Amino acid sequence: MKSLNAPATAGVVTEVSGASYIVISEDGTEFRARTFPGTKTDNGDASLVVVGDSVELKLIETGTALFEAVITFVRPRRSALTRKRDVRRNRSKEKTQVIAANIDQLVVVVSTYEPLLNTRLIDRYLVFAESEKLETIIVVNKIDLEDSSETREMMKPYKALGYRVFYTSAEKKRGMKALKKALAGKLSAFSGHSGVGKSTLINQLSGHERLKTGETNEKTGKGLHTTSNSVMLFLPGGGFIIDTPGIREFNLSDITRENLRFYFKEFLSFMHDCAYSSCTHTVEPKCGILKAVESGHIDSERYESYLAIYESIDQNS
Repeated sequence: MKSLNAPATAGVVTEVSGASYIVISEDGTEFRARTFPGTKTDNGDASLVVVGDSVELKLIETGTALFEAVITFVRPRRSALTRKRDVRRNRSKEKTQVIAANIDQLVVVVSTYEPLLNTRLIDRYLVFAESEKLETIIVVNKIDLEDSSETREMMKPYKALGYRVFYTSAEKKRGMKALKKALAGKLSAFSGHSGVGKSTLINQLSGHERLKTGETNEKTGKGLHTTSNSVMLFLPGGGFIIDTPGIREFNLSDITRENLRFYFKEFLSFMHDCAYSSCTHTVEPKCGILKAVESGHIDSERYESYLAIYESIDQNS
């Protein structure tokens, strides 16, 4: 790096590939950038730069077109999608791995078939989204393979809670118009198991084949990973999409057994009926949540998801 004499400019990171970043400046100029030992951040002990980050840049003169700018500062994130930590490691020494930043809404993509619809996965994403105060859209893809009354019945509890549910077929281009309208003008992060058709959906929405697509593994029924780096794409109708790498789990490290109940929003209307203010809604007598489940006011499958997540949380977290 020969010079940092050029005036600073600001921009948004739209693609991450190893140690290389694509940044779009405020005037629409695209730069290939990198960090350097002096890069500063206001985001604590977390990934230094991710897609969606708002950053400050300075142009550099290298004698080569490989890098045109360096990232000097990463501004504070207002939201972050993070990967689940490896509990076998020492958490105190491990950085929080951020996948995407500054998103307006989380788009949870599941499929009706190949792989089968998984509401437990939806519930884990919703817990994360509620904890981050993010809007959430649920997209049920591949309805060309399985568009049954059972599928729509499984989604009724989510619609009753106010979550927007869209049924799509990326392959057949069904349901795309309504989904585009919901994404317009916002920065949306797409997440879900590999194989549910995220990349195909995004290719359709963005209007070009930018992302690789794949199929499910015939032996395991699980999706094949086709996205290795996060990338942010512009939508022709306005707004942006961030495609996140296929992940089986994501970080719920800030969720404890004590605060989990607040992220199942249907619980909020019934918690005041509990005999104990510290009720865990698992085994306590005179529990308002259990009564609501028994009376049908809280969906039993959602409650089972609550118990599964509750049990998965480390008691010492």
